[in-house]
Amino acid sequence: MLPDERRHPAGQPHRCRPRRGHRRRGRLRPGQLHRAPAPEVEHHVRRLLVDYMAAVVPGSTTDVARAVASHVAVTYGGDQATAIGLGRVSAPGAAFLNGTSCHSLEVDDGYTPGSVHPSSVCFPAVLAAAEALGSDTATTMRGLAVALELTSRLAAAGHPTTWRNHFHNTPLAGVVAAACGVAVLRGLSGDQLHDALGIAASHAGGLFAFLGKSAEVKRVHPGKAARDAIVSVELAAAGVTGPRSIIEAPHGYVEAFAADGFKVDVLLGGLGKKWVVLDSYVKPYPSCRHLHGPIDAVLALRAEHGVALADVAEVTVRTYTVASHHAATDVDSLLDAQMSIPFAVATTLAHDEVGLTEFGQEARRDRALLDLVGRVRVLADEQSDSEYPRLRPATVELTLHDGRTLSNRVELPYGEPGNPVSDEEMTAKFIRLAGPVIGEAAATELVAELWAFESLGVIARTDAARRNPR
Repeated sequence: MLPDERRHPAGQPHRCRPRRGHRRRGRLRPGQLHRAPAPEVEHHVRRLLVDYMAAVVPGSTTDVARAVASHVAVTYGGDQATAIGLGRVSAPGAAFLNGTSCHSLEVDDGYTPGSVHPSSVCFPAVLAAAEALGSDTATTMRGLAVALELTSRLAAAGHPTTWRNHFHNTPLAGVVAAACGVAVLRGLSGDQLHDALGIAASHAGGLFAFLGKSAEVKRVHPGKAARDAIVSVELAAAGVTGPRSIIEAPHGYVEAFAADGFKVDVLLGGLGKKWVVLDSYVKPYPSCRHLHGPIDAVLALRAEHGVALADVAEVTVRTYTVASHHAATDVDSLLDAQMSIPFAVATTLAHDEVGLTEFGQEARRDRALLDLVGRVRVLADEQSDSEYPRLRPATVELTLHDGRTLSNRVELPYGEPGNPVSDEEMTAKFIRLAGPVIGEAAATELVAELWAFESLGVIARTDAARRNPR
């Protein structure tokens, strides 16, 4: 553990429970949740909506999404909301399936300071609840902005302590924050809101034990959290009570998940004035975000030196500790490949693009590629640790068979706010990922509707295109 990992950004240590004055500041007031987001925030939410659907449409075709769909079809009957690829079911059921689909191919957005994927929980929860309630798009947009913002803040306030405690930040923070977004739609009172948060925190969890185990439950984490966010609000509206001030309460969120490492000012600083969700990233490559810095570094070396797989004798990757754990060399499953820096480096050297095919079964059976995977070292680097999560640094060193060593360092991978993906590239990503599933013409029409977001009917039309591709 680094000396400053458990300290406030200004250098002051935090106890597991905020001081008494912080408790009062930490209480959410319903009025704060009903302010319209600024125009730049609304535009960013639309960007993330396009990105979300770009993940859900192809994700709904995966084996894990099909398995969850079978469960939802039996268990969550109804006609409240749209489950992409399945049709109309209850709102919790739609959120469960859509959240799973969103995370099934590792192409969903994220927020680096919290090591979290906000959209994979927030969009399925809020959109399903909005359909069920008949919310207008303006109210839905407020709910989405609130949920995305609070997921980013709550995850960042606890990270990396929550990660060191073996929790997956996406379902951990997402279920609590998404409940706030759903509460916007329901118009809960202050007491009901606190009950909903207390109930949601009892659903919080998600263990990192999936890493390196080919365990598809990782894909299910956001879906479960989205489902439970809706259920928490429904229970609170029905009169079920939850513990108040659940973040800082004894035995509450902080003590359970982030004791001695929770940064209060990250959660509350500038809340309602500064929108940290504007600093979320989108993924250009279908893999864990920790792999993107090494991928970008290899792409740069290829572009500059024309180096290819056959030229490389061995590889050393130096990065921050959290990323260094993604060093598995056994890549039998898609998930394992998407979590492996060695595989990402090798497949980037072997192919001209880095898409789903390059993490697919054929690539994972390429003997020359796998031979190099076994010769990639991933090391934690002290300098990188000092910069993370402000940056996501990675240095890749290629030792060639001719004796030369080539090196490239990436501080911010492509897609971060400091190295952004344009709106046009977001549109292209949707067509690239959804087009093979629903047809390019349908994808082109739908992406325009998603950018406009004039009606919640676009969700049902997306499902119709998914089930009846052109």
